[in-house]
Parts: sequence; C-alpha cells; structure tokens
Amino acid sequence: MDVYGLIGNPVGHSLSPPMHEAGYEALDVDARYVTFEPPKDGAAAAVEGAADLGVAGLNVTIPFKQDVLAAVEPDSLARRIGAVNTVDFSGGEPTGHNTDAVGATRALRAHDVALSGTAVVVGAGGAGRAVAFGLADEGMTVRVANRTESKAHDLADEVREATGHSLDALPELLADADVLVNATSVGMESDESPVPADALHGDLGVLDAVYRPLETRLLRDAADAGATTVDGAWMLLYQGVEAFERWTGREAPVDAMNEALRERL
Repeated sequence: MDVYGLIGNPVGHSLSPPMHEAGYEALDVDARYVTFEPPKDGAAAAVEGAADLGVAGLNVTIPFKQDVLAAVEPDSLARRIGAVNTVDFSGGEPTGHNTDAVGATRALRAHDVALSGTAVVVGAGGAGRAVAFGLADEGMTVRVANRTESKAHDLADEVREATGHSLDALPELLADADVLVNATSVGMESDESPVPADALHGDLGVLDAVYRPLETRLLRDAADAGATTVDGAWMLLYQGVEAFERWTGREAPVDAMNEALRERL
C-alpha cells in the first residue's frame, strides 16, 4: 500500500484527505492519504522523515510552502514561485512542485475560459504569485493589483509580460481584461469583494480562490454582470488532481474527487 500525505500546522481542517481517498477508491488504488502536523520549524525534518518512512508523496500547506524549498529539488515553476505544495519521492531524491498554478489554469479551462489575452490578478501573496506565474506561462499578459502597490510591482518584475498596480486601478485594468482572479482572502470572513461591482463585465472569466463560502460577493457581482464564474473549490480540486496524477501516473477521477470535496464544504 502506498501512503501519501499532507504536512501543515494546523492541518486538521484540510479537505485533501477525503478528496484524494475518493480518487484512490474510484480507481481501486491501494493507497491511503494521511495528515502530519510538524512543529512550525520542522519542515525539512518532516520531508526527511517522510522519505525514511517510505511515504510516496506529500502535499504541503501553510506555513511550510517556502521552508520546504530547502529540503527538495524544486522544479522551475516552484523555484520561480518560491513555494512548494507537492513533494514527489518517486525518483529517490525528493522533488518539489507547485500545483496551485495549474490548479487555477485547469479550473478556468474546465469552465471554458480561454487563457488568452489579459488577466488581472488581485493579490500578490502566495496564491497571487502562483496564479500570476501560471497565467503568464499560458501566454497571458498579467496585471497584478495589490493593496500594497509596491508588492504588486515586485511580483510583476518577476513575471513575464506583467505590470503592477494599486487596487484603485482595477476599473481601468478590467475594462479590456479577459480573466480576473481574486487571490486574496477578501470575501472569506465577510460579505465583501475586492473588486468594484461596476468594473465587472460579461466578457470576463472570474475565478475567486476563496472556497468558504463557495458563492462570494465577487462571484455574485460577476454573475450579475454576465461573466463566467468559477468558485474556489475548483482551484482546490485541480491542484489536488495535479498532485494525484503526478504521484500515481494515472488520470485522476475528477468527478469522484469533486463530489467528495463538495460534500464537505
């Protein structure tokens, strides 16, 4: 039996175990998915211990996504993003990957949102970095808007064909944009949106990385404007799907994993 898992602190709230185990069950894979909660300075030791125990793969969540970089050989995308959320032990030495970027692009594609033209990414934190690099790698021109404008400029300087802006610039940035991604936590704890409703339009594909609640103020406003909307559970799903496929070498049973995920939201 193969063992996969998740390291984080805290980790008890994670939706990854039921999602992955639903995938194993659907494909009759002899595997289990478990959680580990190392001390907050224990990322490297956790990866080393997992390797010694024969764990086949790890997901990584807060606060370890940056610390794990030093304990693995990151691929090019993870190195550029500066964070690892998936570790693969199949090649001997652990390799590090970031599936958050692909989680966003696959979620958008699954809703028939074309990844061409211009994308506006709200937020320059960890999720914003992953999304910005992912969309830029698809060939999109990326505009990063952030509450602290200097951080938007810093991220844009690292991303191909990107520019940095303040949140005040959103109406102008969105006027001719094709994709909008909220990569902040705004909308999670209160019924508010980081984007003015009157800046939204029907030619947008809008992904909100927030998945609790599934229907955020931003997505309601976007739907009212006629935009295509994608809730954050789709991004969560597809980052897990990408890890599942990397580890098992098999096409993930997306429907089964999605059903298990949404049953717990």
